[in-house]
Amino acid sequence: MSFRLQPTPPARPNRCQLFGPGSNTKLFEKMAASAADVINIDLEDSVALTDKGIARQNTIQAINTVDWGKKYLSVRINSLDSPFWYRDVVDLLEQAGDRLDQIMIPKVGCGADIYAVDALVTAIEAAKGRAKRISFEVIIESAAGIAHVEDIASASPRLQAMSLGAADFAASMGMQTTGIGGTQEDYYMLREGQRYWSDPWHWAQTAIVAACRTHGLLPVDGPFGDFSDDEGFRAQARRSATLGMVGKWAIHPKQIAIANEIFTPSDAAVQEAREILAAMEEAKSRGEGATTYKGRLVDIASIKQAEVIVKQSEMIAGQ
Repeated sequence: MSFRLQPTPPARPNRCQLFGPGSNTKLFEKMAASAADVINIDLEDSVALTDKGIARQNTIQAINTVDWGKKYLSVRINSLDSPFWYRDVVDLLEQAGDRLDQIMIPKVGCGADIYAVDALVTAIEAAKGRAKRISFEVIIESAAGIAHVEDIASASPRLQAMSLGAADFAASMGMQTTGIGGTQEDYYMLREGQRYWSDPWHWAQTAIVAACRTHGLLPVDGPFGDFSDDEGFRAQARRSATLGMVGKWAIHPKQIAIANEIFTPSDAAVQEAREILAAMEEAKSRGEGATTYKGRLVDIASIKQAEVIVKQSEMIAGQ
């Protein structure tokens, strides 16, 4: 382990982030009543250019009037290359109450993008005397974003989470696909005449997880576009969880339960983790640094792996 220890990420459930457009007020109460851990009201891609202003005002009213319970409440502002983002930030922080937890910043390309939003947010908070400090989540969805992911992850102490936005990322990278996440038909290996499909998003997800874990952020997988394909969503969520991501977006309510299931450690996994910790405690009492558990070697590194599972389970149970 480096002398400079990795900071601990925020201790809050982030298994599912449910999205809904700020232009559709009928969805707000349903989103608040859902089982998602995080609510993302969207002012960006799901809102038509002509509806940007009304979506912003709808969102502010919803923040102030809807009972969001214990949800972590986030608003995705418009991207910094648009003429809308500054007004999103100003109006949200000047007109919305302290119930707002987070601003999601899309299409981030470098650390300076975060600095720009941070400077504006900090000034407004000071001017308005806001009691609660707004957190940030960023979306990596461009070639520049993934190239500068380390710089972005360290850009602001407000930053709590980072997501992969597959659709815009694919477009920026020039990928020959119109799919949003999941298996891509032409991305396969061939052996003895049989096709084997691999994961084209794997390397980007791994880069995001590494940057997030280095800087104490929550790494989150983004959207899965085909919401009629439950098993495809489930498969991608399992891959993401295995890689170290803590949750996934839901662009349809039916995806919430699957995300919560995948990113909640199973009873069997928690039980095994506790048994590994107990086995290692016994080994330590004998002056041993390793032991066997169900026929396999476990050592100090195994303790760290098991502790991740147990802590995650306890955090979710205690919400």
